[in-house]
Parts: sequence; structure tokens; C-alpha cells
Amino acid sequence: MTMEIGVILPTSTPDPERPILGDVRASARFAEELGLDSIWSTDHLIASAPMLDSTVTLATAAAVTDRIGIGYNVLLLALRPVAWAAKQISTLQTLSGNRLVVGVGTGNPAHGDIGWRAAGASYADRGRRTDEALRVLPGLVTGQPTTLADGLEVTLEPGSSLPPILVGGNSTRARRRAATYGAGWITIQSDPEQLAKDIAELQEFAEQRERAPLSVTVLAVGLSSDVSAAAAQVSTYAAQGVSRVVTLPTGADWQHGYEFAAKVRALL
Repeated sequence: MTMEIGVILPTSTPDPERPILGDVRASARFAEELGLDSIWSTDHLIASAPMLDSTVTLATAAAVTDRIGIGYNVLLLALRPVAWAAKQISTLQTLSGNRLVVGVGTGNPAHGDIGWRAAGASYADRGRRTDEALRVLPGLVTGQPTTLADGLEVTLEPGSSLPPILVGGNSTRARRRAATYGAGWITIQSDPEQLAKDIAELQEFAEQRERAPLSVTVLAVGLSSDVSAAAAQVSTYAAQGVSRVVTLPTGADWQHGYEFAAKVRALL
């Protein structure tokens, strides 16, 4: 199995003392020049820290690169009208030359519900609305006649090819959702032993639904600061069936984080 290495774009400030807001154009170009496989944008309307809009960020990154994959990590699909989200996804997929990966999640409770209230969306009902959105998303993105939850049939033209849809979350419910609607599962994880159990559960759910094994993407936290040791950790993930690891740069020096990720990739 070939392991892909991606990085988060510098679009948020989780720690006011150590911001990672940076030039999206420069960081996207730099990641591509280093030979990394993908770049990802976080998503929230109002988060616990300042954060740029994910779709605009990915459109900017796609416009200044040619090869590298672009992805949502993760899109809060239930925060938006699903038809509108599908239109943006299909447009990004078309204009990027089919480089998009769509991670979908229900939102980290750490950010609270203020963004959902500001958007007029139900925070309490976000799980059910995410399921419903995932059900209709493939048809909407590909330009097929699709019946929405309220019975309205719509066709979004011109449509595009369907990007891989990865369902995010660390819960059993998220893994069940991934096995039902996704091409893969995306998770934040630092414990290889727990990850192995989670992957086994994920693939069991997929088998129950008569689906092929799903891909697994890990947003890796707690990687060693030593390149060789970090590469060994990533190799452990690969042995467990992980196909992609995404790293998160910390501090203002996102360039160093990207270079570190590239060095890890070179050792795999």
C-alpha cells in the first residue's frame, strides 16, 4: 500500500500566541513543490478560534497548483443547504481537474453551537441532517435528478465526477456512517492500538453492507519531532491499513512543518 502524506493549510489560529494563519497561495505552491500529496482546509462558520472559509481557501489553492490533491478536513455538510454545498463541490472538482477529496463531519463539540445558530441550522439535529445530505450528495454533485428530503426533485447542471467522500469522526456512529455513505473514513488519532480497533469495526460495518474495505485517512497528532521516529509511526499506521496521513503544522512556521512532512514521506 502506498502511503500518501498531506498537510493542513495555514487557515486558522488555534493558539493566539502561536498563530498559523498564512498565505494560502504560497503554502499551496510550497506543498506541491515539496512533492506532498494533498493539502487540506478546516471548516467552521464560527469556531473557537479565527478560521478562513474552507471553500474559498480550496479554490485559491487549486488555482495556483496543478498536481496536488485538495481536500475538506472536514466539511460541515449539515451547516449548509445540501444543494448549495453540492454546487460548490462539483465546481471545485471541475475547476481543480478532479483533484478534490470531500471529508464530511458533524462538527467538534469543542466549538459549541454558535456557528450553527448563526447559520439558522440545527445543532441538535446535525447527525440526522448529515445522513440525509450524504444520501443525496452523489446525485447532486454528478448532475443527476435527485429528490431532496422535502420531496423536491432537482438537477444541478453541469455536474462533475464524484470526488471521494470521506466521513469524519472518532465515534462508532461516525464509522457506521462512513460504511453506509462514504468511500473512506477520516479520523484524528494518536493511539495506534485504539486505531486498530476502530479500523476493524469500520471494515466490519462495511462488510455487513456488502461493501469493499474503506480507505482510512488519519489526521496525525502526537507525531515525534524526530523525522526517523515519525516515519516509523506513519509506517505503523500503514501496516494497520491507513492509506493517507495528514499532518498539522504548529506555530507560525508552517514552512518547517511542511518540510518535516516531506522528509517523513521520503523515508516511507
